[in-house]
Amino acid sequence: MTTSFLEAVPEARDDVRELRLLFELSQVLDGSTDIGRALDAALALMARRMGMMRGMITLVSPHSGDIRIETAYGLKPSEKQRGRYALGEGVTGRVIQTGKPMVLSNVSRSPLFLNRTRSRNLQKDSIAFICVPIRFEDQVLGALSADRLFTDTLTLEDDARLLTIIASMLARAAKVRQESMDERAADPAGEVRGALPASLRPRGFVGNSDSMRRVYEQIAQVAPSVTTVFLHGESGTGKELAAHAIHAASGRGDKPFISLNCAALPENLIESELFGHEKGAFTGAAGVRKGRFELADTGTLFLDEVGEMSLATQAKLLRVLQERRFERLGAMESRQVDVRIITATNRSLQRMVEEGSFRRDLFYRLNVFPIRMPPLRERQNDILPLAAHFVGKYAAANGRSGVRLSLTVMDMLQRHTWPGNIRELENVMERAVLLVGREGLILPQHLPPDLHSAQCPLCGTGRRGTRPHRPAGTLQERMDELERACIVDALSYHEGHMGHAAQSLGLTERVMALRMRKHGISYKEFRKPRDPA
Repeated sequence: MTTSFLEAVPEARDDVRELRLLFELSQVLDGSTDIGRALDAALALMARRMGMMRGMITLVSPHSGDIRIETAYGLKPSEKQRGRYALGEGVTGRVIQTGKPMVLSNVSRSPLFLNRTRSRNLQKDSIAFICVPIRFEDQVLGALSADRLFTDTLTLEDDARLLTIIASMLARAAKVRQESMDERAADPAGEVRGALPASLRPRGFVGNSDSMRRVYEQIAQVAPSVTTVFLHGESGTGKELAAHAIHAASGRGDKPFISLNCAALPENLIESELFGHEKGAFTGAAGVRKGRFELADTGTLFLDEVGEMSLATQAKLLRVLQERRFERLGAMESRQVDVRIITATNRSLQRMVEEGSFRRDLFYRLNVFPIRMPPLRERQNDILPLAAHFVGKYAAANGRSGVRLSLTVMDMLQRHTWPGNIRELENVMERAVLLVGREGLILPQHLPPDLHSAQCPLCGTGRRGTRPHRPAGTLQERMDELERACIVDALSYHEGHMGHAAQSLGLTERVMALRMRKHGISYKEFRKPRDPA
């Protein structure tokens, strides 16, 4: 006869035991000022009162997007270190992604269970696994999970209900712990800057690297004013997004935001686009047209690639900046405007001034408050959060779920120099989402050739001159992950036919069966359902 966790205390009825456990947990959490020790003590109490074999609290890093074990009961330090997941990966990643509990009555029979910590012997032990989300104010912070011996489904559902209650009690402590995850990883001594307030990061931006912190701070400083802002940096670094953020955070946020790419129009049209024209001002001017300055009145005008303007247009732009007045082409009447100017370029205007191709007086007018947008190669810590953001964006757009990055791909992304910056990363992730197989794991073969030339994906050898990066997982872990994904892709393509899948991988059916057993994969998962007709 099977028993539930709570029957480890036989002298009390189930509801009394439950209340006693919850009361003791509340005392542990309320009576400690050290959050880490409080979570450790909570898991130890659960093990003592519930007969739990192993217990884990897994949290999502708020900045990198990684999922890793924060504290655990019954795991060795090396096993805990191996407990890292991507969103949607395995049982833990899927619970965090969906926000719904999962109960496995026997982990050895589920292909979803990865045994990433390698703390269970799936060939000998009959282990049930229960995983529930940890929520704080409608946000899933991580997961609470527990191992127990195999039992009936009804008992496991009772255990899942109890773990859900406990997870809600742990949520506030988990939130505090989560906020310091990346800072503690970067500086174990604890001598780091405080966590970035959520209100400081402008909407639409992803990342918390030092270089981006400076950008966020500068945007927050200049946005409330009417000061002219000059955004400079390489192509694809997010200059237009920064311009939108400055406008949205200003007192003109509800007024027009008008943009013009000065490199996208021929010289004879830029003046008309900026200032407008009267009917008959030139051949083809069939009516009156307002220019961008008029359209942006009381709001913000964003001039992208301002370095592409001719000297004649620069002179007219300088007059508008000085006098806040202009004339439409073909008109005699001057018009006054109240416009905030934000400009951007990927060229060095200082060098252009020295060469005589850009007016010095206009440069000083534009360069009132310069903000440098850093290239992606200077934002190593932001690459994976940005990649995860784009994967989620394009997976949703294509009706996919559970798409995630493999550890090897994470290494490849962080070693690439990204000459095209964020725009290049977005394109790479969009392509990978379209190519990914049934399991949803993005592998090296889903990335373009340029990223393959950057390194050996298993040994981690990068281009000469690139900054070394700590590999994401051991060699064996990455090889196991790649092997499992290749088997899943082959079975998916051959619709569960083991013989054909084994042949495509150059394996015998016997070796294929052994590899599938090692990784907990069943060919039945890939068989198409028969048509009832």
